[in-house]
Amino acid sequence: MKIAIGCDPNAQQAKEELMAFIAKENLGEVTDFGSEDTIYANVAIKVAEAVAAGEYDRGILICGTGIGVSISANKVKGAYAALISDIHSAKRARLSNDANIACMGAFTIGSKVREELTRAFLTNEFVPGCASQDKVDAYRKYDNER
Repeated sequence: MKIAIGCDPNAQQAKEELMAFIAKENLGEVTDFGSEDTIYANVAIKVAEAVAAGEYDRGILICGTGIGVSISANKVKGAYAALISDIHSAKRARLSNDANIACMGAFTIGSKVREELTRAFLTNEFVPGCASQDKVDAYRKYDNER
């Protein structure tokens, strides 16, 4: 699995920890989209564009709360970014919603929780035909028509 990751300067350490965790757990091949830009929208949009274009299977974005990168990434057509903060939401982001980008907070959740959220997000797959299929189809249709 090819994973694009990026963050703002506040989340540099969290990003580095996650990159090491993903490598250690053999969860995928990570490409770092940076963390130097203080405008988190810039890196979020770059990651989202790469994921939406199919260059990467999944994306991970981190800022102080995860909210800003989530909003920014979701402006990109074909990017489906989910703000995750607990295991259930991390799994459901994939299983029910087919999210392709996980967004997390560096200041709002600890490193071990971020690791488990990342594992849940990367190891679960959308279930075609599930109870949420019509909902996913609806937002994808809207996205494709805009």
